[in-house]
Amino acid sequence: MLVSLPLIRRRRLLVGISLLPGLAAHAHAPVRVGSKIDTEGKLLGHIMVLALEAHHINTENKLSLGNTKIVRAALLAGEIDLYPEYTGNAAFMLGADHHKAWKDARAGYELAKKLDFEKNKIVWLEPAHANNTWAIAVRKDLATAHQLNTMDDLGRYIAKGGAFKLAASAEFMERADALPAFQAAYGFKLRADQALVLAGGDTATTIKAAAEKTSGVNAAMAYGTDGPLAALGLVVMEDTKSVQAVYAPAPLIRESVLKRYPAIATILSPIFKSLDRPTLQMLNARIQLEGQDPRKVASAYLHSQGFLK
Repeated sequence: MLVSLPLIRRRRLLVGISLLPGLAAHAHAPVRVGSKIDTEGKLLGHIMVLALEAHHINTENKLSLGNTKIVRAALLAGEIDLYPEYTGNAAFMLGADHHKAWKDARAGYELAKKLDFEKNKIVWLEPAHANNTWAIAVRKDLATAHQLNTMDDLGRYIAKGGAFKLAASAEFMERADALPAFQAAYGFKLRADQALVLAGGDTATTIKAAAEKTSGVNAAMAYGTDGPLAALGLVVMEDTKSVQAVYAPAPLIRESVLKRYPAIATILSPIFKSLDRPTLQMLNARIQLEGQDPRKVASAYLHSQGFLK
């Protein structure tokens, strides 16, 4: 026999039923993954998308969204939920560019993590063991012949009159925190004829000049994880005195999304920890030099490391 429910109780039941679809949709809303437009941004973005999908977390692909300013604004506006950023960029994004912590990989990460959460409820997940900062790379034959591994080694080599010519941008040559900072810290000074100044700031051009010995060049302005470096026979000199800020890639996620999907931190942490400088150089080279698709490169790497079955 059917029993008539009291009006108030029926209303409550109907309200509850009407809310269920909305609640379900919210619970299963896809994680919108963004990235910058550069090679490494695409690579890391695809790595995150593939890893989350493999763990049954639905994603929405918003990769190659734009430059740092555009992607960061999208995260703060809630238009994307997750993207890869660099610890060194936090110095400027969070208004703390003079803090000494940025010169240290872990200290810079911890400061970025603290400030961004306090100001914006953005969570910095564990970073990669890599540094995509300004660097000087020399030809491998030069490095091998004179045992050059660090900027200390290079500084001594140049100061003693070793044959050296650097391809770089005008900005790198002139900015106080670039070559002048390296020279002051490592005790060397380049003559005018020891530099080939190239227009723009594209490291692909400076690296190519060193690889091809253009005008006697045997070293190049570079970024730490540039793909062509290893493939073209160049070796990055380690900045042992931390002259440059550390730019370690790390996933950034909105706190509200991480609360919905707490497993994201567990999924991405071991993957990013596996990404050191040589690994990123190799993966970037497959995209930049060999023309491979970033998603396929990301998938192959995750499979090779056992992160995907």
